[in-house]
Amino acid sequence: MKILMIGGTGTISSAITRQLSESGHELWLLNRGTRKNEVPANVRQVITDIDDEESVLTGLASETFDAVCEFIGFIPAQVERDIRLFRGRTRQYVYISSASAYNKPAASHVITEGTTLANPHWEYSRNKIACEELLMHEYRENGFPVTIVRPSHTYCERGVPLSVHGLKGSWQVVKRMMEGKPVIVHGDGSSLWTLTWNEDFARGFIGLLGNPKAIGEAFQIMSDEQLTWTQVYECVGNALHVTVKPYYVASEFLAAVAPAEWDFEGNLIGDKAVTVCFDCSKLKRAVPGFQATTRFDEGVRRCVKHILEHPKLQVEDPEFDAWCDKVIAAQEEAKRILK
Repeated sequence: MKILMIGGTGTISSAITRQLSESGHELWLLNRGTRKNEVPANVRQVITDIDDEESVLTGLASETFDAVCEFIGFIPAQVERDIRLFRGRTRQYVYISSASAYNKPAASHVITEGTTLANPHWEYSRNKIACEELLMHEYRENGFPVTIVRPSHTYCERGVPLSVHGLKGSWQVVKRMMEGKPVIVHGDGSSLWTLTWNEDFARGFIGLLGNPKAIGEAFQIMSDEQLTWTQVYECVGNALHVTVKPYYVASEFLAAVAPAEWDFEGNLIGDKAVTVCFDCSKLKRAVPGFQATTRFDEGVRRCVKHILEHPKLQVEDPEFDAWCDKVIAAQEEAKRILK
């Protein structure tokens, strides 16, 4: 197949790029080239800003594709742009949405593609819903060949997946673990969550490309493994060979006292604080044999090893570190006063 990926070097898409490049497909990437040194040699790159439509049309010339995959479309205007650019130029347009678009809490903790889409807590999710609605309208009214994919918490070797951290990523939490400091865990740590290694996600995703059962449909791609958040943090501690000291704080309190730009209301109350178990049977019917095979304890060991070996990934966040200490001290003082 001849495939164009808009993006192609991110947490999710980098694994897809590697697997497609190794399997004989003709792969093109359209992005700004910020990680061009990580792109396999047999992948063709069009380095431009996707929002510069004239530049995109010049770079792609008259090329057509079996599939165009959009990894960096977050608002309806970007999807409208893609429809203009690729109508009549692709047999399939794959849009990466988000499982955070599902209603939280849903009527059932078992989430399927039919679970209601609604998220009053997170603008990011509401924008994804709006993009999905626009695309499905184009499919129904004009035959635009859309496939929607909803990932949940997919991770790779570049960052340890944790729930409470600042804008600079999770390294500061890892550093606190290594220093023996308490680390904040939302709620009481007992809600269930699913984390998916990006190489596993890629296999499910690639199985949808060129798949006639995927046109006009939405699919979620996740591991079948569910862990409590306490178990997630313990797995990270085991990979570091340290004992984690979890410090539990209500999600609502964290959202109320964190800087607004951290958006804990969306990230926690609108997503990670709610127990969800994903049913991927629809994907497995469309892609027979798909199975996520990487347990979280295995994947996070790879993360920790890679990050410890690459100091540039160890981005410190002193603002978040000081905030954690303040939150913990405040809750401890409240306990003392109320005793």
